[in-house]
Amino acid sequence: MARLANRRAAGRKHQGGAADWFLIGMVGAVVLASIAPNLGRTGGLLHLDVVGDIGIFLIFFLHGMGLSTDSLKHGASRWKLHLVVQISTFALFPLWWLLLNALVGRFIPHDLLLGFFYLAVLPSTVSSSVAMTAMARGNVAAAVLNATLSTLLGVVLTPLLASLVFSGAADGQAMDVGATMLKVAKMLLLPFVLGQLLRPLVGHWFQKIKPWTTKVDRAVILLLVLSSFSDSVADGLWSKHGLGLMAMTAVGVCLFLFPLLWLTKRVARAFNFPVEDEIVAVFCGSKKTLASGVPMAKLLFSGNPSMGVLVLPIMFYHQLQLFVCSVMAKRYAERDKTPVPEGKPG
Repeated sequence: MARLANRRAAGRKHQGGAADWFLIGMVGAVVLASIAPNLGRTGGLLHLDVVGDIGIFLIFFLHGMGLSTDSLKHGASRWKLHLVVQISTFALFPLWWLLLNALVGRFIPHDLLLGFFYLAVLPSTVSSSVAMTAMARGNVAAAVLNATLSTLLGVVLTPLLASLVFSGAADGQAMDVGATMLKVAKMLLLPFVLGQLLRPLVGHWFQKIKPWTTKVDRAVILLLVLSSFSDSVADGLWSKHGLGLMAMTAVGVCLFLFPLLWLTKRVARAFNFPVEDEIVAVFCGSKKTLASGVPMAKLLFSGNPSMGVLVLPIMFYHQLQLFVCSVMAKRYAERDKTPVPEGKPG
């Protein structure tokens, strides 16, 4: 037990350090794009539009290699918990956006409003959902299952849901669902399936180099952020909106995270879930993925000069959910000191 505790403590320390440099990198990408947008814009000196396509393919290939679908075979009998998490992720969030849009949508810039809808239809995270559940001494097996299922569903549901609201390009034409799903199949599903097919052959080797693949994954995300913001700055992002856009985004993500945390907890208790399952419902049902969100946005909305604004909510939400859920996980973990099983099937 002591060895396991030390390993988890070391993992949390490593995760915290990685999160720190990643946050600094995102801020740096925004600053660099603001100072020298011609470096990263489409057709710019760095040709990040070409690098971005390769990076998106690589990210979803790595996701396919790293995601163990064996977890879907276990814990299937906890169907109420799984429904709560997936409905929260793909239904409650969009419904909450509709409510906020009706109340305050007229005060929010149109592109930022669409960015919040994109945030609302994203799948849950994998690594941080499971890590927070483990830290809180919750049902880790159920967290792995729900995070995996959310990722698989998100590859299809996120583009479909986004097509209901988004304009597909700067000319304002409606998103072509057929063309969108073809791009999804080519750039998201294909590399993901290839990764899954190769996993039985090289999965053991992949686990050994996973810390390095995580760095590659995050480096690609930073390049995509730089590219997105460079296009937006070149299109007049700051001259049109100024720093008020940042303040509005910060308030907006709070209006998403805190109500959904409260709501998922209420629903879990209404179903009389044990506290270990409540933790899964709260963490997996309220989280949104930056790792898939930025690459998917770059694919779905390529050519849109407002890309930087569209991904701003998920960038802010990512940092807020890590901080708030870390605090909550520590409080959950202190509820007692007795061992908690890491989830039993059924």
